[in-house]
Amino acid sequence: MDQMMNDGDRFPLETWFWEMPICTRWWTTATVLTSGLVQCQLVTPFQLFYSYRSVFEKAQYWRLLTTFLYFGPFSLDLLFHVYFLQRYSRLLEESSGRSPAHFSWLLMYAMASLIMLSPLVSMPFLGHPLSSTLVYIWSRRNPDTRLSFLGLIVFTAPYLPWVLMGFSLILHGTVPKDEIMGVLIGHVWYFFTDVYPPLHNGSRPLDPPAWWRRLFERRQQREVTADGINNEIAVAGAGVAPPEVR
Repeated sequence: MDQMMNDGDRFPLETWFWEMPICTRWWTTATVLTSGLVQCQLVTPFQLFYSYRSVFEKAQYWRLLTTFLYFGPFSLDLLFHVYFLQRYSRLLEESSGRSPAHFSWLLMYAMASLIMLSPLVSMPFLGHPLSSTLVYIWSRRNPDTRLSFLGLIVFTAPYLPWVLMGFSLILHGTVPKDEIMGVLIGHVWYFFTDVYPPLHNGSRPLDPPAWWRRLFERRQQREVTADGINNEIAVAGAGVAPPEVR
């Protein structure tokens, strides 16, 4: 008789994957798949980056998304960025509650802001500054968390974006414009969601609109209803004796 796979039967990598919240899971998966498609030469980076002319004059709207998914070919650098992406994206999404409405709205805000600012810094791929945005917000919300960088430097979380900037400056010898953009956009979000509300009677101007929350709440209700029906069927089935074999 076939037996359903439980959590104990899963491989560690599979368990790690399915434990990620839904937005982080899909973003991480899409990032790895995009690099895989480029590595296999099924697409080229020139088909993925954002440019105003390509999107709005040639109607290549997929670039609005793919610009956030390509971090480069398979390499240690890609592994490093995917680790940072899923780690801090996961931590933020898990702290946003069960509904992905708030975290997905944060992603929409950050992506729209980066697309509007990208022409000012001539930055075609925007995955790095999007990750930097999430790292900055997490670091400000966890001021007492102690971190270690490469086992050499110990510091508290709010210094993490600046440590990463310094490391990038030393490694590449150029000002990390992508991380600076991420810090600026992340600070606006942090200010209006964590600092501004207590000073203005709880007003939260960057919270997702009601229609966006309803979109995710309805989906959750359908999933909960489906789970409840399945559980009832399972319980009912467990109480029915198997047919007698003659």
